[in-house]
Amino acid sequence: MRNPKRVVILGAGGRDFHVFNMVFKDNPDYHVVAFTSTQIPGQEYRRYPPSLAGRYYPQGIPIYPLEKLETIIRTHAVDEVVLAYSDLSFDELGRIICEALANGVSFRIIGPRETMLDSIKPVIAITAVKTGAGKSTTSRAVVRELLARGFMPVVVRHPMAYGNLEKRKVVIIRNSHDLEEYDLTLEEREEFEPYIEIGVTVLAGIDYRLVLLEAERIGDIIVWDGGNNDWPFIRPDYWITIVDALRPHLVDNTYPGLVNLKLADAVIVTKTNIASREQVEAVIDKIRKVNPRATISLAALNIEVEDPNMIKGKKVVVIEDAPTITHGGAPYGAGYIAAKLYGASEIVDPRPYARGILRQVYEQYPHIGPVIPSLGYTEEQLHDLAETVRSVPADLIIVASPAKLEDLIEFDKPVVRVRYELEIESGPTISDIIDEFLKRVKSGSRSGP
Repeated sequence: MRNPKRVVILGAGGRDFHVFNMVFKDNPDYHVVAFTSTQIPGQEYRRYPPSLAGRYYPQGIPIYPLEKLETIIRTHAVDEVVLAYSDLSFDELGRIICEALANGVSFRIIGPRETMLDSIKPVIAITAVKTGAGKSTTSRAVVRELLARGFMPVVVRHPMAYGNLEKRKVVIIRNSHDLEEYDLTLEEREEFEPYIEIGVTVLAGIDYRLVLLEAERIGDIIVWDGGNNDWPFIRPDYWITIVDALRPHLVDNTYPGLVNLKLADAVIVTKTNIASREQVEAVIDKIRKVNPRATISLAALNIEVEDPNMIKGKKVVVIEDAPTITHGGAPYGAGYIAAKLYGASEIVDPRPYARGILRQVYEQYPHIGPVIPSLGYTEEQLHDLAETVRSVPADLIIVASPAKLEDLIEFDKPVVRVRYELEIESGPTISDIIDEFLKRVKSGSRSGP
């Protein structure tokens, strides 16, 4: 019997574990010596537990920082590097490939056919070209349309594998009590809380075979709400991809965002109410070149503020959705735009007042503007976020995180909440897209590879 191929899986606490479960777990042809972690601070130097890793890994699998890749390859005589995370430019992807090859090992990406699960229920997927384009806003619009038609949709979220992994094999969130039971991070709350408000169950987890079984039991239509710009874990009957009109340079220059664009049935270009005509036209031109068969809708992301009058004339500090302005690459988000729109006298730059992990984040992502990322993957990070906000000399806090930060942090300033809502301005509406999705389901045809 030949020796198993020795593999390291590069990830960010999401697709990496899914790829392991689909391809490598209980597979005697491979031995995964380690995972690496990136993008999410504080997720390294732990173990993927034995109870999840399977019979060949009685000690579990160590998780190291991506920066240790060369050391891992040499120490463990690695044969193959497997990439299993998203939100990369082609330049970043090329550098990772070269790092592996320069160390003498093979490089591999496990494709959609090997990593997509098939469902007995209809599936509509919402993905994006880049983080921060408006996936979850679109997903909520899809869910509302399905509810209005009498369906019982269930949302399956891309994983965010933090905390105790054994307790997160399957995560089912129906209400605010469930949020506390699973001890969720701030990022997870940002994704789950809006669905609770709508009254829809949302699932995530580590083992998506089990997640899918639960979703099929609960709902009659599955809505895949993707994370970052990853492709779905469940094979869709209909595929929507979101493109950000403010970032035309990313339309055909991201991995695996370009995969999502090529495979989309419908493309929704968001933020057209904020972008210039030239930006919108450039985006449309690129979409048509990449995927001429897809329908194209232009959509505003309308900013909704609880009390706009509170902002006028105030010195404000802005907290934005973390992934959008960290690895998503945007300098700011809805909170900053709302501050400008509603007449804040000053947007106070929080960077000189950054505490703890936030100092490191600003160094790691120098493109971030005068806003605070809603970082809260651990209690320590929440503490650093709170201390940073308290230190900023402002009159008002503008929170553009979907999560209710005021329930997690005791602020010393008044809080105004901001959110986006989708409005189709031209092209197929959400209702039209659902019509097409249901026709596709009835005909038995499916999207994707």
